[in-house]
Amino acid sequence: MAMQISNWLSERILNSALRGVAFTPPTTWFIALYKSDPTAADTGQEVSGNGYERQAIAFTAAALENGKQTGKNTADIEFPIFTGDIGLITHIGLRTAKTGGNLLFLGPLGTPKTFLMNDKVKIYKDSIVVRFGQ
Repeated sequence: MAMQISNWLSERILNSALRGVAFTPPTTWFIALYKSDPTAADTGQEVSGNGYERQAIAFTAAALENGKQTGKNTADIEFPIFTGDIGLITHIGLRTAKTGGNLLFLGPLGTPKTFLMNDKVKIYKDSIVVRFGQ
């Protein structure tokens, strides 16, 4: 699943690269599940309640892959078992904090899926892909 950069992160990267404005990236990133497109402006509806909580995610060092600098998640990520119906999950987002924080990257699920009570979400190693390049 390829990811799109958020408005918040693109502004910080450009200001850092073009204007020398200091930017300190988060030391821990978190994956969030969404019931609608979070959009680059961070306007989507994140899942809430029923045992849902964002999970920490780590990435490989950037490496050139098919002409693009690429990073991938380093391990499987499992969310807790849901204690109630969640509904249709359509997108994921990478965020700067366990709660609140800023959206970094976003992307659609390959196949949106409805999650019910006693279901859980598992995201496999190397399936979250962040790329830069033409």
